[in-house]
Amino acid sequence: MTPTTVIDLGRQAVEVTLMIAAPLFIAALVTGLVVSVFQAATQINEMTLSFVPKLVAIFITLILAGPWMIMRITDFMRQLFESIPTMIG
Repeated sequence: MTPTTVIDLGRQAVEVTLMIAAPLFIAALVTGLVVSVFQAATQINEMTLSFVPKLVAIFITLILAGPWMIMRITDFMRQLFESIPTMIG
């Protein structure tokens, strides 16, 4: 196994990780932005107010994007396991 192969595997792992985490991060970001605008408009400065909507948005996103996320990670793991013989030999 060459250093180039290790770097390529690391790059692929980071790409898959970012693709899997992106929907959850985007949902939390958008929800936080909406709640912040609502708090600024109503002058409600409660710190816990943004937690519950973010939690609900992440949960809904996880339900909707969960099958895609599992498919991506299983495809990556299957590809990784199938390439083990060529990496060793």
